[in-house]
Amino acid sequence: MEKGKTVMELSHRIVSDPEICSGEPCVAGTRIPVWVILSHLASGEDIETILRNLPRLSREDILACLEYASYLATEKVVPV
Repeated sequence: MEKGKTVMELSHRIVSDPEICSGEPCVAGTRIPVWVILSHLASGEDIETILRNLPRLSREDILACLEYASYLATEKVVPV
């Protein structure tokens, strides 16, 4: 995440609404879950291919998905 950027600043691109995709984090204004974008990237697709196949997305949406995943990866597991 960029210096000074907070999770709340991602909320305009990544949203979670119980009425949309059962509350899974999605790209705002779509029903495209973050995990779908991440799985495309993980399979080796480049951003241009994803944008061609999912024209409702912008480059910034895809980068926000990566930022969101990066933020989630910082979670710590605490043994109970």
